[in-house]
Amino acid sequence: MRETTQQEDFLRGIWRENPVLIQMLGLCPALAVTNNVENSLAMGLATLFVLCGSSLLVSLCQRFIPGEIRISAYILIIATFVTVADLSLQALVPDIHKALGAFIALIVVNCMILGRQEAFASKRPVGRALLDALGTGAGFSIALVMLGAVREVLGSGSFLGVSLFGPSYEPWIVMILPPGGFLTLGVLLLGLAWWQERRPDRIEASQRRQAGSQEAIAVAGIATSGRPTPTRGEAG
Repeated sequence: MRETTQQEDFLRGIWRENPVLIQMLGLCPALAVTNNVENSLAMGLATLFVLCGSSLLVSLCQRFIPGEIRISAYILIIATFVTVADLSLQALVPDIHKALGAFIALIVVNCMILGRQEAFASKRPVGRALLDALGTGAGFSIALVMLGAVREVLGSGSFLGVSLFGPSYEPWIVMILPPGGFLTLGVLLLGLAWWQERRPDRIEASQRRQAGSQEAIAVAGIATSGRPTPTRGEAG
């Protein structure tokens, strides 16, 4: 298996293995708290902080954590940083903290964070672990802000609380409700799938496959037409 570079460690979580848009991880907060950009950004930054802090500590302590209790140790480390993030949000932005509610505490059981500790941070040096955590956290935050921006613009007619369309705009109430999260995520995934199919390398590969199939059919036709016609005796 080819060893990835430091640049690939960082960029992987942002795009090629985006937690929400590609791996479909962390969908509970992605659908529940993204009714506006402020909540989305706060949840994304809190998750990024927890991911970076836990990856740093797990990478530093990987030699001292017995394999039999590694999952319990990882959860304890993650819970410590979640508590710090929870108390910090409560002190700095109490309104957003109240809006996020229990979803801050639920970062502890986010399979994306535990998965990165088990699959990467526990097997890599500190620098690589931090790059991976930064990339994954940034990708998660970008996906949440995309969802929050679409839902706030359509559901409230504003962006970051600033009105965009004036008092005459009739907001799409469904967009700030839970069904709006499913609808927005579905549209984003549909657009992403369409864009990937339209990529030049995908189109070129498809054309090569079609050309190869046509060539195989032509060769088979030539081979069939080149067979000697059986004589009357042979046919009998």
